[in-house]
Amino acid sequence: MGAEATLKEKGITLPQPSTPIANYIGAVRVGNLLFLAGHGPLMEAGKPRVSGKLGRELSVEQGYQAAREVGLNLLATARASLGSLDRVKKIVKVLGMVRSAEGFGDQPKVINGFSDLMVEVFGETIGKHARSAVGMAELPSGIPVEIEMILEVD
Repeated sequence: MGAEATLKEKGITLPQPSTPIANYIGAVRVGNLLFLAGHGPLMEAGKPRVSGKLGRELSVEQGYQAAREVGLNLLATARASLGSLDRVKKIVKVLGMVRSAEGFGDQPKVINGFSDLMVEVFGETIGKHARSAVGMAELPSGIPVEIEMILEVD
């Protein structure tokens, strides 16, 4: 089953692709690679739906859910760029940035929210990816998670 059919079967609805907040574009294709800019969680009334630092205002579970939401935003941008997520051959590389309080070291557990979604949508073969999960002192607009990724596409 392809990614589009999986989304439908699981009742996963993608949001409208986000609009860049600065001087960049959300996706750039070079050959068979699609580079997706850093994305954050969903916005409501021009503000992030969730904000705060992991290990201070937010728990690991809240961060996990925020990372999953970021994944939905990234999938929306990929679909808008490709026309269909069925054109994704492999999720190659992911950089997950977590806004972290001093001493917080569970960034990988937070970014698992994103990674688990990719495996859920694409399966192990396409969805499992190389990844970095790092802590940041601050992220734009106070968002707790920002993720960028590189896809192999046809």
